Amino acid sequence: MSKTPTLLMVVPEKWSGLWETPLGALNLVLHGRDAYAPQDVDYVLSFRPPSGLLASLPNLKAVFSLGAGVDGFLHDGDYPARVPLVRFVDETLSAEMAQFVLMHVLIHHRHQRLFDAAQPKHKWRQMVLPRRTEDTRIGMLGLGEIGAFTAQRLRELGFPVSGWSRTRKNYPGIKSFAGDGELKDFLAQSDITVCLLSLTRKTTGILNAKAFAAMPQGGFVINVARGGHVVEADLIAALDSGHLSGAVLDVFDTEPLPENSPLWSHPKITVTPHVAAISQPAVAAQFVLDGIAKFERGEKPDNIVDVATAY
Repeated sequence: MSKTPTLLMVVPEKWSGLWETPLGALNLVLHGRDAYAPQDVDYVLSFRPPSGLLASLPNLKAVFSLGAGVDGFLHDGDYPARVPLVRFVDETLSAEMAQFVLMHVLIHHRHQRLFDAAQPKHKWRQMVLPRRTEDTRIGMLGLGEIGAFTAQRLRELGFPVSGWSRTRKNYPGIKSFAGDGELKDFLAQSDITVCLLSLTRKTTGILNAKAFAAMPQGGFVINVARGGHVVEADLIAALDSGHLSGAVLDVFDTEPLPENSPLWSHPKITVTPHVAAISQPAVAAQFVLDGIAKFERGEKPDNIVDVATAY
C-alpha cells in the first residue's frame, strides 16, 4: 500500500480501544471523537452506522461489518450501492453460536428448568422423562453458514434436523424446505424452531401469530438472529395460550431490552443480552486488515454482501 488507508470506526467510544491497537497499521479515526474530512475516508468499520453517514463519504471503497449480520447497514435507505459491504465470517463465531443453540436445545429437551425450579424446594423430581431424541424434531430457520454448521452439530447429537431457506439446500441428513410455499409445512414438523435468518424486508416479522399457530402443540422457539424476526406480542400470546411451551431470546427489537419489557418477567421466556456469539476483536481486526489489503491490490475479499438481497 503506497498510502496508508484511512479507516473510520463507527463504534461506541467505550469500545473503540478493542480495535485501535490491532488496527494500528491503518490511519484510524473514530466517528464522534476525532475530526476528519469525509473525502479522506477510504474504509468504514461499524455495526449500525447513522443513516446517511456512509453516503456522505465520497471516496469510500468498502464497508466492513463487525458481525455476521448486516441489517444494521441496510436499514439505511441511502446506503451507497456502489460500495462493497463485507460481512464478518469467522469459524469461532459459528462454533460459539452453535454452542449456544445446542445448550438451550438440551436444556429444554432434558427439562433442566424443571429441575432448577425443584432444587430450592428440595423436591426430588426424578420421573420427568424427556422425549426421545430421535423423536424431537429441530427446524433451522436459515441454512446459511452459521445455520448449516449448527444444524450439523445438532444432527450429530441424534436429533432429526430440517432447514428452511430462500432456496433449496443440500446438506447430508438435513431435510430442506425452501420458499414461502413450504414455510408452513416446515414449521408444522419443527418441535424446536431455531431462527438464524438474515433480517431482510421479507424475513422481518416472520415469527408471527400465523407462524406460531403452524408449529406443533408445545413447540419451542430459539431466536439468535435478530429481534426483528419475532413479533413479540404474538409470541407472548402463543405462550400464554399454552400452544407454545417456551422460548429463548438473545436478540430484540430494542437493545438493550427496556426494563419495562414484559419479556423479562415472562415465566416461559429465557432472556439473554445478545451474547450467543461475540466477535473477538483481534480476529475481527485481522479480517479487516486482510480485506483492506485485498481491496488495495485491486482484489475482492470473500463474503461481499448482495445489497439487494442482504445475503
